[in-house]
Amino acid sequence: MVQPSGASSWNGWGDPARRPGLSEHVREFLDQRFHGLLVPPPPPVALEEVRLAPSALSAEVRQRIAAIATVSEEREARVAHARGKSYRDLVRIRSGDASGAPDSVVSVTRPSQVEELLALCTEERLAVVPFGGGTSVVGGVEPLRGEFAALIALDLTGMDRLVNLDIVSHTATLQPGLRGPQAEALLAARGYTLGHFPQSYELATIGGYAATRSAGQASTGYGRSDELVVGLTVATPSGTLQLGRAPRSAAGPDLRQLMLGSEGAFGVITDVTMAVRPTPPHKRYEGWFFPSFSSGLEALRRLEQHKLAPEVSRLSDEDETVGNLALSGHGGGLSGAYLKARRVKAMAIFGWEGEQELVSARRKLGLKIVRAAGGVSVGTSAGQAWESGRFAAPYLRDDLLDAGVLVETLETAASWAKLPQVRDGVREAVTSALGASSGVLIGCHVSHLYPAGASLYFTVLAPAALRDPLGQWDAAKRAATDAIVASGATITHHHAVGADHMPWLAAEIGELGVDVLRAVKQRLDPAGILNPGKLLP
Repeated sequence: MVQPSGASSWNGWGDPARRPGLSEHVREFLDQRFHGLLVPPPPPVALEEVRLAPSALSAEVRQRIAAIATVSEEREARVAHARGKSYRDLVRIRSGDASGAPDSVVSVTRPSQVEELLALCTEERLAVVPFGGGTSVVGGVEPLRGEFAALIALDLTGMDRLVNLDIVSHTATLQPGLRGPQAEALLAARGYTLGHFPQSYELATIGGYAATRSAGQASTGYGRSDELVVGLTVATPSGTLQLGRAPRSAAGPDLRQLMLGSEGAFGVITDVTMAVRPTPPHKRYEGWFFPSFSSGLEALRRLEQHKLAPEVSRLSDEDETVGNLALSGHGGGLSGAYLKARRVKAMAIFGWEGEQELVSARRKLGLKIVRAAGGVSVGTSAGQAWESGRFAAPYLRDDLLDAGVLVETLETAASWAKLPQVRDGVREAVTSALGASSGVLIGCHVSHLYPAGASLYFTVLAPAALRDPLGQWDAAKRAATDAIVASGATITHHHAVGADHMPWLAAEIGELGVDVLRAVKQRLDPAGILNPGKLLP
């Protein structure tokens, strides 16, 4: 598994040296798909050309903060903490727009520093944006200061220790700034794993996992991050919450669940205790094709409801299958001759992990369901190729942006009965908003299964509008979310609410539900300094 350094480009993803570049085959596919409409945008501006306002912090306040923690007002630090990693974020920062960047970046290494800083910022009325990997794609870390004159980004990546590993209980207490690869390396050295591998794995942090209820690519087998949390500590302006004495409790409503998904608006997570498992001694990843997305969906439903679903259970629809094979360079052979000969269209990746005997037994039983649905195996090479490239998509996105492609994702979840209509509704809404004549490509896959339903994850590619690329995507996003709400699905399965989904939160939980969350916010953060403009309308 890739174990990157965690370094990240301020105007793209990760290490720029790892960008693959677009092959001639990929460029031909894009040109044909989008009818020659792609126009490359101007190249990203240099760091020194980014528009950055002077820090609004007074010398006195800066000195008081520096007495508690490390303060940086360097250009690159402020710019790197000015945006997340959504399409909107990248388009703006690549054009040199760092408006609203934090006035300073404050780095901490201890929970006591977080507590002192929250007290100081409450006193001085400074907005605070908790910042881990900065991988939000829904505006979750954008510095929206609102009524506050100044804002700091509270960088938690210095809190990066494995505090405790309980090998009897199979739990690990981790600090919030640990990035995914760091956490896995520390646990692997002791023979354990979280098994949590979101697309943002290379940069995302433990605190971010919990604060957004993230889901990993193996969450069908290991569980989402919120299912793995046993306990957590949260520093708030009103005091510190220590939650989770036991795996389950009947001592009233579970306050852990209130903090999970709170996106730094209620408090700052300073440690998380999570369930871990022994490192699986055996893995088997395979590629399969189904005659259609609907036949594959039925197979996944039966696998999950019979408790036979592999740890990784991922099904792409027909458009995503074609797009993935073309963009990965396999369009000629596999997607052409093989699919035509076999009359199969929707690709699935199945990955089993665990003791070899159990893997073999589960696989044998599960594949009876897969074959009954028309599944055709293409062997382990396809599964291994997916596993080795599972975190490469954000790098490809940077190359696609350079070529003039609008590329963005959105996700939801619904019951099995509703999934087909949700998928169709979103596809129709986005196609209408972007214009079918542009050749827009909307791929969809299922990657997180539950007995009652599953997630749907959409990837949208279209020719970017040079004059107003943000307005172009905003229209598509609004149309898609309206369709999701109308179909009875959730506005977000694992990207969180942030700023982008906030207008639809009341449609999901009701006005009374929003009022309940506002009351929690008022009690824990009465001055409203924590991550303003997120989560709560």
